[in-house]
Amino acid sequence: MLIVDAHEDIAYSALVGGRDFRMSVADKRKNDPGDSARGREGQATVGLPDLLEGSVAVVFGTLYASPARSQFGGDNASGYATPQQAEAQARAQLDYYRRVADEDPRLTLISTGRDLEAHLMRWSSSGTAAPLDKLGVGLVPLMEGADPIVKPDDVKRWFDDGVRIVGLSWGQTRYAGGTRAPGPLSDDGKKLLKLMSEIGMVWDVSHLAEESFWQGMDIFQGRVIASHSNCREYVPTDRHLTDDMIRALVERDAVIGCVLYNRFLRADWTPEKGKHAVTLKDDVLRHIDRVCQIAGNARHAGIGSDFDGGFGAASTPAELDSVADFGKLAPALKDAGYKPEDVEAIMGGNWLRVVKETLPR
Repeated sequence: MLIVDAHEDIAYSALVGGRDFRMSVADKRKNDPGDSARGREGQATVGLPDLLEGSVAVVFGTLYASPARSQFGGDNASGYATPQQAEAQARAQLDYYRRVADEDPRLTLISTGRDLEAHLMRWSSSGTAAPLDKLGVGLVPLMEGADPIVKPDDVKRWFDDGVRIVGLSWGQTRYAGGTRAPGPLSDDGKKLLKLMSEIGMVWDVSHLAEESFWQGMDIFQGRVIASHSNCREYVPTDRHLTDDMIRALVERDAVIGCVLYNRFLRADWTPEKGKHAVTLKDDVLRHIDRVCQIAGNARHAGIGSDFDGGFGAASTPAELDSVADFGKLAPALKDAGYKPEDVEAIMGGNWLRVVKETLPR
């Protein structure tokens, strides 16, 4: 059973947090105990060796341009103040993925269907019992927040350079409202979605303000996903999806990745309650199960961990210390009554279907 994670902040963690993707989680923690000195929160949870150990075959690796800190108080020394600065940040992250893939045979950039087929063949021919250096992680670039796209017409260049998924917002952007920033699509946002439809870019609605979401669902004609979003029924903030939004996504054959962050799994969780107050069985499963119950099947749920995205191991469910532990979700799903084929779909098969159907040949 291959696992797919639809959201990891790998390049940002490397370039801003100093966490080299090629290093194991254990080695990163020796160098960086997880305090806030480098702008990160908590212990590292992502490393290439750990992904391989956990049979995580494909990851959606983000391009995340950090908004100007002046928006939240303080200086903007490590953020962006202009679209051009956002573009430079995202370009540096895409270059990081390319450089690591060139230097390390364990990482493969996936931008076409043939790339994916060759990568999956590597796993099927070697088997999960093979030495880890015979396997590899396939990485699909995903842009989180579209500010690096300076003009809507520039999206074609990003597509030509291998980016396959774009989300319009993190907070508010020039294109749309976002988390804690309600509002509609801008005119450029509407234009961008139309161009994304035409070129075959996948649209990620995670972080999108609800008004922008509904407008975009009318405009965008291509494939939609929510790479890392939970259920607003259980965590009632605008960061998550209402049941109506989930239904609309199901109608578009979307997959919704469950965020494995305790604050997004339980509304009443605080760090003082400790890591073990949140579990796969009681908390992760209820978000996944709600998506499945609304859909009437297990075709639309997946993992979108957001690991190394600003929270550490102390803020993840009790059973999870790093990406190597994702497989522990499978027996929890089985114990909850999910059939083997449904467990495989949730663990990775649903995301593989999306990329197989949307990647250019």
